[in-house]
Amino acid sequence: MEIKANRLVYLGYGKYWRSDQIVGLVPIEDERGPGRRTYVHVTTLDEPIVASRSEESIRREMAGGSEEEFRAGELRSAVADLVEDLSALSPVLRRMLLHEGGLDLGRWEDRFRALVTYETDQPDQEDLFGSAD
Repeated sequence: MEIKANRLVYLGYGKYWRSDQIVGLVPIEDERGPGRRTYVHVTTLDEPIVASRSEESIRREMAGGSEEEFRAGELRSAVADLVEDLSALSPVLRRMLLHEGGLDLGRWEDRFRALVTYETDQPDQEDLFGSAD
């Protein structure tokens, strides 16, 4: 992967950092679940920065894909956050929304989850063709 120099990378929480100063990305697995936040190690700081974006979305932005790819990654990240928040709603509130407003959160969660996991759940080439035993 080729890193585009001097490109500002959005880390979330209102933080931006130059792409060529980022030297390491470590996903944070606890609290919000995998793929939600990342420790970003940079050359000018002793401690990592906590980013509210996934390692994958930061890496894509550092490589400097097209604006369309960047937007798709941002949308995927926003939808992943929305799915997480929806899944945390109480069953009572879910029933109220369904019966009083006709809003089926389970159906929307499933649709959004399918959109978010589409790219990351693609099979590897090994899975497609099997091993040559």
